[in-house]
Amino acid sequence: MSNKKNSIGLNKHPKDTTVVVAMSGGVDSSTVAGMMKDQGYNVIGITLKLYDDTKEVSKSKQCCAGQDILDAKRVAEKLGIEHKILYYQNKFKSGVIDNFVESYLKGETPIPCVQCNQTVKFRDLFEESKNLNADALITGHYVKSITANDETNMYKATDDTRDQSYFLFNTSREQLNYLRFPLGGLLKDETRDIAKKLGLNVADKPDSQDICFVPNGDYSSVIKKYKPEAYQKGNIKDINGKVVGVHDGIINFTIGQRRGIKVSDKEPLYVIEINAEKNEIIVGSKKYLAQKKIKLKDLNILCKVDELNEQILVKVRSTGKLLKANIDLNKDKACIELLEDEYGISPGQACVFYSKNKLGYKVLGGGWITN
Repeated sequence: MSNKKNSIGLNKHPKDTTVVVAMSGGVDSSTVAGMMKDQGYNVIGITLKLYDDTKEVSKSKQCCAGQDILDAKRVAEKLGIEHKILYYQNKFKSGVIDNFVESYLKGETPIPCVQCNQTVKFRDLFEESKNLNADALITGHYVKSITANDETNMYKATDDTRDQSYFLFNTSREQLNYLRFPLGGLLKDETRDIAKKLGLNVADKPDSQDICFVPNGDYSSVIKKYKPEAYQKGNIKDINGKVVGVHDGIINFTIGQRRGIKVSDKEPLYVIEINAEKNEIIVGSKKYLAQKKIKLKDLNILCKVDELNEQILVKVRSTGKLLKANIDLNKDKACIELLEDEYGISPGQACVFYSKNKLGYKVLGGGWITN
């Protein structure tokens, strides 16, 4: 046992430390595997096969497709590390795809990447890593993990354009203490430079852009595949209840949507509400999208409760800005009051809490937006 902490914050020499690296086949996770190997750790790479590829999926820019598994295998061979493939198609369907479909049918806008991290990646891969007696689970996510007094906290990444903390808000405290994110302090170009120095053939591989099981971003085709009965015509109404059009299925719409409504007016129309029970779409001008109060359910709190008594910062969509807010907690529910109006807040999305300190923007937790 060493008194000096290694690069992942453990009191062990790297050669005596076993780490599992989640390898998707992309440049980020491949670089992490290379960094760990280069620093002398005992590295086990694990790649998850999450779904059965279609021709459309294999050609699109998505993670975890068939080519990605081959790329991960080649990187592992190049680095000389052990590599395992876990076949989690059934777990992924029940934990992620089914929830995605049901959420859309309720008129929500789901975030399957959060569900995937929460279940398959961090729950099941966490257990597998423990079974392998690994000291830590390492991923290529762009978030910072800072450990002090045997407790690890999550912070926004240095590269704000790559920050993935929003998608990891549902990580449990036990998982967070076991996880490590070496890329949190790097810019994407720096990651690619490291990959090139390590001689990895994925150094210039394009980033995945779509949800992995959604070919070319076509959500409705996925829902039609699993729930063909979801395509039911219904009324489009204005905010006064007047029928102004007909839609082909609520799954084609999200809150704040402007294009594809196929109803015109003197001013641009947006989707203001999706009433799944009545199979109706409510449209109106942008001003009707403005709101300051947000209801949340199924909270995950990663901080001391008194840290939420003061004004905090929240993010209500992955690409959104940080908004000043106050929070009123009620067990696993909360009411958020924004200091300024925000537009297009949608049930099914996450609201993630942050606070700023000398180390950066700390993730305090979050919850799911509900009506």
